[in-house]
Amino acid sequence: MILSFATPESVSAWLAGLSLLCAAGYAAAAFTAETRQQGLRGMLVAVWAAHLLALLLDIAGIGLPQPGARFGFAPALSMTLWLVLGVYLVESRFVPLPGARRVLSALGAAVVLLAWAFPGESRPLAASPWAPLHWVMGLASYGLFGVAVLHAAMLNRAEREMRSRKGQGAVALGMPLLRLERLTFQFVGAGVTVLSLALLLGWWFTPHWRWDHKNLLSVLGWLVLTGLLTGRHVFGWRGRRATRWLYFGAALLLLSYAGSRFVLEVVLQRGVV
Repeated sequence: MILSFATPESVSAWLAGLSLLCAAGYAAAAFTAETRQQGLRGMLVAVWAAHLLALLLDIAGIGLPQPGARFGFAPALSMTLWLVLGVYLVESRFVPLPGARRVLSALGAAVVLLAWAFPGESRPLAASPWAPLHWVMGLASYGLFGVAVLHAAMLNRAEREMRSRKGQGAVALGMPLLRLERLTFQFVGAGVTVLSLALLLGWWFTPHWRWDHKNLLSVLGWLVLTGLLTGRHVFGWRGRRATRWLYFGAALLLLSYAGSRFVLEVVLQRGVV
């Protein structure tokens, strides 16, 4: 039924409405008091589902003159935040995560509006039948590292509280520090695995591999994050040293696609390359 009236104008109207609805819902969740947890959770789940629908309309290429997909730096950021919020919604059912809701909701409002303003470019043809799997795995690794960064930030906060309270903050975020640290590195390990497969697929189906900004920064990010896992296993890296490596590696990955596409689409206003 959607395809029967999926003109570019109708899709744009639906996307605009959903984007504004999601942004308003995320903004409300960011500024609502913690005392209304049950109602907040239901609202966040509904907004999260609407966010997914907006992403599907934006990325699936519905209404485009040629079959294909539409993608860019802003939808990539929006999809990454959607994945992180999904993990938060599941995890927050079992352990309290104070402060995370406000930050993630505010970021959700920002990326939804950003994806609406910069929907990306039409990509009617994939370079290979394996290209969609490469893109999906790349986005999944973005989401996993985003969750790892969220847990690392909570870990740093808990450690600061523990120092300020002289040992009383070891469970300040609702879980022991060691469990929070273990979760952080489990997400890093999963992200490195998925990213490795995404890079191998990209190298395999690309006939002429180029060391452009995207590929170079992706490989550098992979090296940093793999080095973090190696340092933890061999040298027992923990605390601020480990989280700094994580932040640096995640920043390189963010620049590899989202940063490169932002420069091409917004700054240089160039087409698909």
